[in-house]
Amino acid sequence: MALASPLALADNDHDRARAAVQSGKVLPLKSVLERLEREHPGQVLEVELEQEDGRWVYEIKLLQAGGRLVKLELDAASGAVLQRKERARKPEARP
Repeated sequence: MALASPLALADNDHDRARAAVQSGKVLPLKSVLERLEREHPGQVLEVELEQEDGRWVYEIKLLQAGGRLVKLELDAASGAVLQRKERARKPEARP
């Protein structure tokens, strides 16, 4: 009888994500954030690790200089940027 892989045994998203990192299918978040700091500087506001169409994807929201909000989708296995969306800071209302 064959044993199931840790990914198959995981019963929730958190366990599946942890198993993917431990098995080497996903880069550790620390590695991704170190690379991100060099290539896309800013304050990390939110990080999610999700499986989309069979691929692990890190979704990261950053606050960059000048108040720009940037949302990046990264291939979690390679760290490559799959998509980048940017919103400029809204001007403050004046009385």
